[in-house]
Amino acid sequence: MSFDWGVIQQWKAEVVEKLRSGLAAQMKRFGVEVLTGRGEILLPPSGGRPGKVAVSPPASLEHDRKAGPGEYEAAAILVSTGSAPALPPIPGSRDNPQVRDSTGLLSVETPPRRLAIIGGGVIGVEFAGLFSALDSEVTVIEMMEEIVPFMDREQAPLLRRAMGGVDFKLGRRVEGIEGGRVHHTGKDGKTETTEADLILMAVGRRPALEGWGAKAAGIDLGPGVKVDDRMRTNIPGIWAAGDVTGRSLLAHSAYRMAEVAVADILESAGAPERPGLNRMRYNAIPWAVYGLTEAAGVGITEQEAAAGGIPIRKASLPMRASGRFAAENTFAGQGAVKVIVREDSGQILGIHAVGAYAPEFIWGGAALIEQEFRVADLRQLIFPHPTVCELIRDAAWEL
Repeated sequence: MSFDWGVIQQWKAEVVEKLRSGLAAQMKRFGVEVLTGRGEILLPPSGGRPGKVAVSPPASLEHDRKAGPGEYEAAAILVSTGSAPALPPIPGSRDNPQVRDSTGLLSVETPPRRLAIIGGGVIGVEFAGLFSALDSEVTVIEMMEEIVPFMDREQAPLLRRAMGGVDFKLGRRVEGIEGGRVHHTGKDGKTETTEADLILMAVGRRPALEGWGAKAAGIDLGPGVKVDDRMRTNIPGIWAAGDVTGRSLLAHSAYRMAEVAVADILESAGAPERPGLNRMRYNAIPWAVYGLTEAAGVGITEQEAAAGGIPIRKASLPMRASGRFAAENTFAGQGAVKVIVREDSGQILGIHAVGAYAPEFIWGGAALIEQEFRVADLRQLIFPHPTVCELIRDAAWEL
């Protein structure tokens, strides 16, 4: 296999710029003023008095955007400061030029010959797939007994086995890093060393809670900004949405949180109530993994049902049962679609999939759960054929 890393990087930059400029144009079209700088809450809104936010210009401006220094007043403040890569206190990881976060790894001049990834969650698995496809020798070191710990336990091994070119070291604790050497220990107490040219720290992300005046404003903080189901903080006039809440660190979760927050802001100003959009519900948020083999899911897993004492029935069908999947994938034996329903009523509680197109059709599973569909309802829907998503309907007939 051959590839041009420079062309790949150029394409990445072009796509990012197209998306960024498209969003900027959309903001302009809707009359939204965008200021580039660091914002800090100086005064929360109170008793009809507007709140106040200070904006200080950044050290450098990108894309010729204008800075907007000064103080601004508003009746409502929505905090969406996002998150940053989590950096655990692993000895030897700080100020180590061979240790990168996800942003830094995407900017390397050339792919590493050997890559060690600390963390087998979504970020780690996606980068493992990318760089193994670019002929890097990839080792993933994960503390838990399986990758992507929130996945259904029957499906996570399918995703891992589909990534045959990646060496997964599970149930291992990283003790320290020396240059490009990662020392990790198993449950047997034996320490092994993985040598790499670069090390990716992929142990998750943390809400960005510093530098914008949260404590001074009196906002309640836990792992993230504490909010109710309308995205209100404990301070009237201040809402929060997205990663900063620590509730669901996914872009599509942030979209919905912001929609809920804005709907509530408008209602508080006298606008009509918007049923269905004015409360945040977390039970039907889908997730997706974009690796060499894709995966997606929504709702509860079999393990979560057991932990919650929920009696269930389940059906799982291999991806190869789909004619389209079998025709388009040389590894047709990998992957499965799993449907979990409540035992007594047949209400759909969870849909999980490993294999091509899973992130593209999982929204349908979210809709089924959101609308409290039962197996009997699902069987009445007509799915196009041949598709991979029709395995959901097939699983309903299995049930």
